[in-house]
Amino acid sequence: MSEQCSRRKNCRLCNSEKLCQCFKLESTPPANSFIKKEDILKEQERFPLEIYFCENCFHVQILDIVDPKILFENYVYVSGTSPIFVKHFEDYADYILKNFPQTENSLIIDIGSNDGTLLQFFKQKGHKVVGIDPAKEICSKANDQGIETLNGFFNFEYSKKIKENYGKAGIITANNVFAHVDDLTDFVSGIKQLLSNDGIFVFEVSYLADVIDNLLFDTIYHEHLSYHSVISLVSFFNKNGMELIEANRVETHGGSLRCIVKLKDGKYDIKESVSNCINLEKKLGLNELDTYRKFFNRLEMKKNELQKLFEKLKRDKKTIIGFGAPAKATTFMYQFCINEKIIDCIIDDSPLKQGLFSPGMHIPVYSSEKIYEKKPDYIIILAWNFSQSIMKKHDKFKNNGGHFIIPLPKLEVY
Repeated sequence: MSEQCSRRKNCRLCNSEKLCQCFKLESTPPANSFIKKEDILKEQERFPLEIYFCENCFHVQILDIVDPKILFENYVYVSGTSPIFVKHFEDYADYILKNFPQTENSLIIDIGSNDGTLLQFFKQKGHKVVGIDPAKEICSKANDQGIETLNGFFNFEYSKKIKENYGKAGIITANNVFAHVDDLTDFVSGIKQLLSNDGIFVFEVSYLADVIDNLLFDTIYHEHLSYHSVISLVSFFNKNGMELIEANRVETHGGSLRCIVKLKDGKYDIKESVSNCINLEKKLGLNELDTYRKFFNRLEMKKNELQKLFEKLKRDKKTIIGFGAPAKATTFMYQFCINEKIIDCIIDDSPLKQGLFSPGMHIPVYSSEKIYEKKPDYIIILAWNFSQSIMKKHDKFKNNGGHFIIPLPKLEVY
């Protein structure tokens, strides 16, 4: 095993060693490891993507852990570039403040705060906000925009310093972060240290039920160490002196879960959404190993379906480019063999990715102007969860005779 990657031997939630491999995806470089032109001849290291199932608490997880510094210190994803996410976070802040009202100027902390998009909405409502994020450049930009942001990885030790400097928080959020943490027990100890007695911890994660039901295999990459279900989370929080009180399904990333957690003696009641999710998960068989093996078989069928389409288009001498360079595109491209023989460039709206080359395959990333320069016959939307807004924005391409391929959750050509 590389020095940049280590392997754990027990379950991340319950510490059991009763772990079974569900399936194995193609090894990939870190999903956001875009490179500059001068580095395209250097081979990037690929790490295993193997999924394990805990027979004790039913948690689904990756055991191979890539050094977090490699994954997050030079992060290139920012929330604020997507109007859909900006709106999502505005609605999110409204929901939390309406259902869990805070006193004026109370402290709200966001872990993995990125460019401060969510905190901005809390700040506008008169609350004191602090962000924590490991990406140095993004932290610097957030601070420049007036969102106080600390640079670092959150854990129990770090939480003590934050409490010393800022006091306790009425609300702590962590979005698309809870799946990134290897030592979740330590992380939750830090939350408990910082949370006021009647405070709440809110986090959003990709929801395992959606991953399995809608074949969202491309949400599996090295940043995502855990694939969360409510069944596993309820027992984990109980064991750690906290209680899951809400589990609401939201549409982001193709299907996510917004969990709200209180301290064991906190004042809020457990909502019906928790038992609803548990019933759904049992119905989908998320507590059974065989469910995941069947999932992989479905994935192989989907791969064959897409490859047949590519073979036909290439026989007909059609040109294809990709649209969207989210982290999930790395898993998608490796698993479905979408290399430079299939697409010769990727379009992405993030200026941070334009001019760079994709992880491992080193396919160039351009702004959307390139569509109208190259005039391809087809665009495969790699950021498929934004397919409707991408097609709407580029209806000129379609009006000029171009076609869009949406690969997931169902293969469709427009």
